Amino acid sequence: MHKIPMTPGGYKKLESELEQLIKVERGKNIKDIEEARAHGDLSENAEYHAAKERQSFIAGRITELQAKIAMAEVIDPSRIVSDRVVFGATVSIMDVDTDEEKQYTLVGPDEGDVKNGRVSIESPLARALIGKSVGDEVTVTTPTRSIDYEILDIKFV
Repeated sequence: MHKIPMTPGGYKKLESELEQLIKVERGKNIKDIEEARAHGDLSENAEYHAAKERQSFIAGRITELQAKIAMAEVIDPSRIVSDRVVFGATVSIMDVDTDEEKQYTLVGPDEGDVKNGRVSIESPLARALIGKSVGDEVTVTTPTRSIDYEILDIKFV
């Protein structure tokens, strides 16, 4: 079983979602099933079928979250000291062709949010950056093109 790296914030988010599903959503769903059952004929009862489908989703998501939490390796980026790009690094890069600067933080697989500057360590960009230092150039191959970036800064917040 391999560990899944994640930030403390990502871990808390998974725990919070799990708690919400177990303490709130599952109980509400049971009430929805009971209420739908009371309406009679289950074979043509759309509310009942929707509630049972929701029940299946909730159970599956709970199992998935429990597994992710069990395999989590929580890494606090503020405690990392490195001159190379590693998990948790906030990296400033510049597109060599357009001189456009961007900043991304490398986070766990479930924490990625490119619009907010957070990229999964499993993404092509993160894979290209890992292990590199300030001043290094990397090439990121996307489905549409290849982009060359220069690493301008690495920090751990």
